[in-house]
Amino acid sequence: QVQLMETGGGSVQTGGSMKLSCEVSGARESVYCMGWFRQAPGKTREGVATIHESGRTTYAASLKGRVTISQGQTNKTLYLHMNNLKPEDTAVYYCAANSFLCHVKSRRFPDWGQGTQVTVSS
Repeated sequence: QVQLMETGGGSVQTGGSMKLSCEVSGARESVYCMGWFRQAPGKTREGVATIHESGRTTYAASLKGRVTISQGQTNKTLYLHMNNLKPEDTAVYYCAANSFLCHVKSRRFPDWGQGTQVTVSS
C-alpha cells in the first residue's frame, strides 16, 4: 500500500514563498503519477498540479505561474514550490498518487496523504 506524508506547511505573509514536500513509502511498484490538491475551509477540494513519471506536468489555470511541481531524482519525493502567496491560498494541501488520468481535474487518485496546513496572512 502506498503511503504519503506531507511536510513544509506553516504560516507566511502575503507575497511570501513556501515549499511543500511529500515523501512516498510502501510502494511495491513505481509511482507513475503524483499531484497536489488543496481544500480551503467551506470549499471543495481542488487540483493544484500534477506530474507524471515522464516529467509531464499539469496546473490549475488560476495558479499557473505561481506554483511549480517537481520530483526528486528517486521519484520518492514530491515538491510544490509556491511564490507570491495570497490569503486565498490558505488551505490544507494534500499529496496524492496514482491516478490513471494524470491531470489536476482527475478525481480518481486512490492514494492520499493527511495534508499540511498553509496559512497566508497580511
